[in-house]
Amino acid sequence: MLCFCYGSNMSQRRLQARVPSARFVAVAELPTHRLRFHKAAMDGSAKCDAEETGDPVDRVMGVVYEIAENEKPDLDRHEALGRGYDEKQVKLITGEGALGAWMYYATRFNDSLKPFHWYKDHVLIGARENGLPADYIAQIEAVISIDDPRPGRHERELSIYGQQKSGN
Repeated sequence: MLCFCYGSNMSQRRLQARVPSARFVAVAELPTHRLRFHKAAMDGSAKCDAEETGDPVDRVMGVVYEIAENEKPDLDRHEALGRGYDEKQVKLITGEGALGAWMYYATRFNDSLKPFHWYKDHVLIGARENGLPADYIAQIEAVISIDDPRPGRHERELSIYGQQKSGN
């Protein structure tokens, strides 16, 4: 199964911690969508959404991974499918041409929420490790993030990288 990841799951280590079968396929662009940090998460923070705008100048960059079909329910649980995210099929543009995949998109929004530093770090790590364009990474860097009120979660979330990363 091909899954388009545009938020924290762009990080291969993050995604493989959730679904070990995940294998990189391609960097891809989703046209007529824009990246937003407005998905209302159960932890009181904002997570990523690929908001459909219909505007041909908008695009979301991300990574296509192949995952084993039997692991999709695990990823659905991590992504709160049906409780903040839904899924759809999308047509993507890659360096090799068009590609179809499924993706999660937000169904619960709150524009007043901010992402936690650790979440934004996952997104940036994934964007950098997959060589997304510098201007796109700069847009993510410009997103204001906040401290997690549960500081132990910051360390635990970023421990998969072997050392604590620091966001903002």
